[in-house]
Amino acid sequence: MSTSTTQGSAASTEMEREVVITRVFDVPREMVFAAWTDAKQLERWWGPKDFTNPVCECDARVGGKWNIVMRQWTGAEYPCGGVYREIVPPERLAFTNNATDPAGNVVIEGFTQVDFAEHAGGKTLLTLTTRAKVFDEKMLAALAGMHAGWSQSLDKLAAEVAAK
Repeated sequence: MSTSTTQGSAASTEMEREVVITRVFDVPREMVFAAWTDAKQLERWWGPKDFTNPVCECDARVGGKWNIVMRQWTGAEYPCGGVYREIVPPERLAFTNNATDPAGNVVIEGFTQVDFAEHAGGKTLLTLTTRAKVFDEKMLAALAGMHAGWSQSLDKLAAEVAAK
């Protein structure tokens, strides 16, 4: 079980957006942190509801890269990836978070920071702050869906860590 609150901030233009989500997970932060840095766990929860990840690679170290291909139930694929900029186990992760088109061109440039704080009763308070900028107006719907996509991912993360 987890609880959450969400806050969005006004973007500087319609081509940019920032989303902040906080959520309490009913497990210690070491478990939640591990689910973000272990490719096998990450594969099971990353992405919106009903998406799978046929490709999920992460080299969880500063300067290491991560690469995920999310597959929608329709078969459409959405590659994304980035570079870890900060890793402080089990307190913080910060990484670039870019979406690419099939040719590998960046269509959404993002940066995400995840903070894991100890919470009463051995629980974890997670605060996710993510910012993104699109370079093509065709990607505005993806930008508008950031909050929903991250919220659904965190729902899947809650189920992943609860199953441990």
